[in-house]
Amino acid sequence: MSYDVIKALHIIFVVTWFAGLFYLFRLFIYHREAVDKPAAQRDVLVPQFRIMERRLWAAITLPSGILATAAGVALIVMNPVWLQMPFMWVKLGFVATLWIYMGYGLKVLRQCQGEGPIDSSIRLRFLNEFPTVVLIAVVFLIVLRDAVGWIWGVCGILGLALLLTLVIKRYQKARKGNVNKTTGQRDDVEEGRS
Repeated sequence: MSYDVIKALHIIFVVTWFAGLFYLFRLFIYHREAVDKPAAQRDVLVPQFRIMERRLWAAITLPSGILATAAGVALIVMNPVWLQMPFMWVKLGFVATLWIYMGYGLKVLRQCQGEGPIDSSIRLRFLNEFPTVVLIAVVFLIVLRDAVGWIWGVCGILGLALLLTLVIKRYQKARKGNVNKTTGQRDDVEEGRS
């Protein structure tokens, strides 16, 4: 296979890997929140989320991660000069971090598939933003490829992470603020919205 074909496959599998990561942790959030719903809703939602999580992991997220990594390794084998460039080592560090994140995702998946405790919704919301930060970092790193650009990219990533933290905290506060004082339920639940 030619270098360009492998490069195209690498990009395709990176896109599908990230799509799987974005949606997997979103499903974990929905699953966690479904556990706290009334029994009638919980008994319908939780089994459905288990099926969706398992299929997403097995059919998209894990295979895409493996294929993206394999194509990346093939590109490096075909063009080992990449390993002499500092930005590539940083990128490989991000890839290793994504695999650690995948390991944690597998742990949460196993919790969701069993009857064990699942992380809090707010913790899962923070974890859900991690691939976004990594994606932005890697794209800037690959496009800019220089130390100064990378430093600005890292500053941007940290700023984005801070912004996401503030947005999540505000969202959590707004959800808690929507509790009706007389019924003890969230206003959107009382009105039939969720």
